[in-house]
Amino acid sequence: MSGRRVLALARRIAEQFRRDRPSLALLIVAPVVMLALLGWVLRGSELPPTRLGIVNMAGLAAAQVRQAVEAGAASAGITIVDVGGDADAAIREGLADIVVLIPSGFAPTSPGSSPPIEIVVPGISPGDDAARVVQLQRMVAGLTPSAVTVAVRAVYGTGTPDALNSFAPALIGFFGFFFVFILTGISFLRERIGGTLERLLATPISRGEIVLGYSMGFTLFAALQVTIILLFALSTFSFEIAGVRVAIGLGIPCAGAPFLAFLVVVLLAVGAVNLGIFLSTFARTELQILQFIPIVITPQALLAGVFWSIESLPEALQPLARLMPLTYAIEGLRNVLIKGVGLESRALQVELLVLAGFAVFFVAIASRTIRREVA
Repeated sequence: MSGRRVLALARRIAEQFRRDRPSLALLIVAPVVMLALLGWVLRGSELPPTRLGIVNMAGLAAAQVRQAVEAGAASAGITIVDVGGDADAAIREGLADIVVLIPSGFAPTSPGSSPPIEIVVPGISPGDDAARVVQLQRMVAGLTPSAVTVAVRAVYGTGTPDALNSFAPALIGFFGFFFVFILTGISFLRERIGGTLERLLATPISRGEIVLGYSMGFTLFAALQVTIILLFALSTFSFEIAGVRVAIGLGIPCAGAPFLAFLVVVLLAVGAVNLGIFLSTFARTELQILQFIPIVITPQALLAGVFWSIESLPEALQPLARLMPLTYAIEGLRNVLIKGVGLESRALQVELLVLAGFAVFFVAIASRTIRREVA
């Protein structure tokens, strides 16, 4: 082994990186920026204001417990709201963020035979629900007899809080966006490197037609990928091999129409396709396409509601989150998969229109950035 040859090769790699300014910036700047953003989110995020409803179906038997819960909520800065006698309706109508339900038959003097106090949550945002449940469980445990049990129930979904079911809309949207963006960016870059785009630009075809043509072609495969993702997430296929039962798929329940979930993710994928085409015009190597991940993908993973709700983010970051297509896709998927809304829902209509608007916007800017040159 020749140390001289090894050093020469190492020197060549170092010089190559020194001349590649985007890679150098990714190596030095991107980790610091991403860590700073993550630190800002973690330290600056706080639980949104909580509206607590209390439904006492036990009457006078639980009057002291109710008064104690109200006093504890007041000391914790939680707002008490009047929700009538229907905890589920209060959550569905948005009157309360969480409800303490004291069931009929509750008897604090005989906790062994008494039904549990229920903490009713929406079951949509797992981070917010979990934080509120922990806060209330501690408060109830300190104000009621130690033997009294507390149960948590979700209004939407399966009724029992399930981390996978709650995170499913965010994960489906994120993975659909991520892989479509990467594959489109790399594929379009290869078209440029191979000279195909240069030859197309020499014909009468316009830049807008080129972008639309590529977008339609890539969208076909993006739709196929979305179909596979949704089938795996929402279905369960079981079969037997050598006497062993094997199940494939997550079996996540869908409260709404699967077609609407498909429509939301397809519109997101179309936006990712056009965004990939747009950004690939600034790259010269496949490595540079991957360099867009910290710029495009990571901020959306942190801010678009994958792990935390938009309302719990620092106020300065909330407007930025509203500029990200993944935010609207996740909200749309939660409305369809968990709430079970249909096209008559005003919120879902807005989310679909915004996703379509993002797709059109990226087509427009990609058409303006395509230039006649071989990369």
